Amino acid sequence: MNCFRYHSINIIKITSQTMQEIKFYSGETIPLELHKVRIVQKLNLVPIERRLEALYEGGFNTFRLSTLDVFLDMLTDSGTNAMSDNQLAAMMQADDAYAGSQSFIRLQKAVEDVLGKKLLLPVHQGRAAENIISTAYIKKGSLIPMNYHFTTAMAHITQNGGKIAELLYDEAYVINSDHPFKGNMNIGKLEEIIKHHGANNIPFIRMEASTNLIGGQPFSIQNLRDVRSMADKYGIRLVLDASLLGENAYLVMKREEEFKDSNMGEIIKIMTGMADLVYFSARKLSSSRGGGMCTDNMTIYKELEALVPLYEGFLTYGGISIREIEAMAVGLYETLDESMICQSPSFIKYLVDALDAKNIPVIKPAGVLGAHVDAMQFCAHIPQTEYPAGALASALFLISGVRGMERGSISNQRDEYGNETYADMELLRLAVPRRVFTLSQIKYVEDRLNWLYDNRLLIGGLRFVYEPPVLRFFMGGLEPTSDWPQKLMAKFKEDFGESL
Repeated sequence: MNCFRYHSINIIKITSQTMQEIKFYSGETIPLELHKVRIVQKLNLVPIERRLEALYEGGFNTFRLSTLDVFLDMLTDSGTNAMSDNQLAAMMQADDAYAGSQSFIRLQKAVEDVLGKKLLLPVHQGRAAENIISTAYIKKGSLIPMNYHFTTAMAHITQNGGKIAELLYDEAYVINSDHPFKGNMNIGKLEEIIKHHGANNIPFIRMEASTNLIGGQPFSIQNLRDVRSMADKYGIRLVLDASLLGENAYLVMKREEEFKDSNMGEIIKIMTGMADLVYFSARKLSSSRGGGMCTDNMTIYKELEALVPLYEGFLTYGGISIREIEAMAVGLYETLDESMICQSPSFIKYLVDALDAKNIPVIKPAGVLGAHVDAMQFCAHIPQTEYPAGALASALFLISGVRGMERGSISNQRDEYGNETYADMELLRLAVPRRVFTLSQIKYVEDRLNWLYDNRLLIGGLRFVYEPPVLRFFMGGLEPTSDWPQKLMAKFKEDFGESL
């Protein structure tokens, strides 16, 4: 199988610090929030009977649930990260000019300072960049080698006639592992693919930081160097999806010996410096809205430039609100702040370790973006044809009000002949956006998953009743294959009584 602080909205001082581990006298190992909460948003925890109704109304698809029925929203970290006070302040100085906006100039400067690229093309979000890149470079017969696919990236590639090749090492598919960089690309397989298909049929090699669909696993800088060498050998562009670049850089600092004394800024620029083209979702990278593509190569810039006004908006806003552009610029600088970036990975590690201590199957080592529960083991009694990860996501919502996301075969797409393609992994992703949840809320998730694991045999399968042709996991509708949701609810009420 294959720390810096933003002191002014006008004057930016870029510094970086390496944090020391904060130990507790009690000996407990728990993450310490390095921020304070000053604005709050009320949450709803509705009765389990209402949660069951909501599941049926939403076609047992957590994307189709209303937030009025959701207690803890762990669907994604995309656009849900908490913004900083400095980001909110910066939004008040937006220059709303259609063209020549000073807000864009500030964003351009931030991209150069943080990502090391001088030429910027803004887009409204990451998948817009994927669309433009695929439109510019993919044709029928194109093959894109990558460490692993992301749903929207694969959809844009295949919609334009291309195919993908996922080139991970076998270790990447081991659920419980201590391998620090399971997102590494298999270099031997990369060269085999290039020789077999021909470099002229490979418009670019794609590296994703970090690999979303196999548990938010990072790649090492040494592996990226090796990919760069292979790209140079055969004259192929190297494209970096930098949406989770900050977290990947943080784990490089913690896990790759060569960079243990480096700071975030140094590591990030080393990574982006090896890519011909960098694109990102600001919803992840800078806790704002929007996205961008950046390069130092004028030829690449010109190849993409005309498509931005066609699909997105003028070159100085790219379909993004100018206020969000200001927030994005500040958010990029804040990516250099280890105390900000570390918050999500530390909470994820806490949850992963807590679940693992209860023998609940979870992807290890802890990655970024969220904790990932292995539905294939959790629901070993449910065949893959009945979508165990989707069933587990529905079951967890039913007994807790926690909304996670299926990352398995439902998130896959059918082949060109309409046949189901089953995912390498069936995962329930519990996203942990930056600075959003408290530790007690994380412990609530742990508790409800523990109960569900003890009652896992009550969970049954799902089947599609409505299936869109593309990106079905967003809009598709399913139904349970039996009355298992009612039985699971009955057991919950037996154990918890009138507790929500």
